[in-house]
Amino acid sequence: MVRRWQSEDRFAEHFRRLQSENAELKAQLRKLTATPTGVQTLTMEPLSHTKDREQARILVEKAILSQHLPQKFDLISQAAALDPQSVEPLIVRGQTYLRLASAAYSNKSRPSKYSKYIDNARMDFDRANLIDPKNTWALLGQGDVNTWLHRPVEAAHAFEQVLELDPFFDLARYRLIDLCTTEARKLVSLKQWSSALTVLQKCLSPKTPDSWIPHQKEAYLLRSNIYKKLSRPTQAIDDLSVILQADPTDRQALLARASLYQEELQGRSAKDDLERACMLGATPACEQLP
Repeated sequence: MVRRWQSEDRFAEHFRRLQSENAELKAQLRKLTATPTGVQTLTMEPLSHTKDREQARILVEKAILSQHLPQKFDLISQAAALDPQSVEPLIVRGQTYLRLASAAYSNKSRPSKYSKYIDNARMDFDRANLIDPKNTWALLGQGDVNTWLHRPVEAAHAFEQVLELDPFFDLARYRLIDLCTTEARKLVSLKQWSSALTVLQKCLSPKTPDSWIPHQKEAYLLRSNIYKKLSRPTQAIDDLSVILQADPTDRQALLARASLYQEELQGRSAKDDLERACMLGATPACEQLP
């Protein structure tokens, strides 16, 4: 468990560093396209397997700290060649490929410019998953790749697998909430209410801790609107009440619940919500008050 914690802590630190590298990635992207990033042939003296693993670990650590892309890829590829059964080099390299894809996408590049990065990441995460099917970071990477490839069902399944293995893996829960909300929003725009409801149930599970409600607000609002469309006002009101228990100052939820109360002829409750929303600066609420 200690080794696992140390490994995940390194990957978490690497992820945080990746988040701050976006600007530099854009600057290095053009240079990288002219430089092959494949695994290089290494000329090394024969070493024992234990020494190989230790050297590979050191190279991964250096790669995580490096902000220079060619050097990062070189270090990771050396580590992967030294210890082919280690998932760490594959995961770090896969994450880096996805970061490159994100940088290229943010530059409004054509899909052909970043599809190779996504494909390389897919191969790295798939290989890592074959080595260790229960590695949460490999599964997270597979979910991210499937999100890029517009395969929401496969992506959601990968994130759910991560949370089954580790319910406290926050990155996977963030990904699942964002993915389900985005897909449900698309279905709502097509008026496919029941399908959207099914998608939202995945990220609004009763087992999810209450501390996640602030991150689920959009999903709750969306589901409340769906319940309203399906003529299920009680459930719509319940979802809005969940939001307001977590954040009593949410004007959108107050206005939506007041409207539902009015439709259900619960004037006193509607007036209370409108007054609170008006005090918070919601002009439409103030206009409805006598």
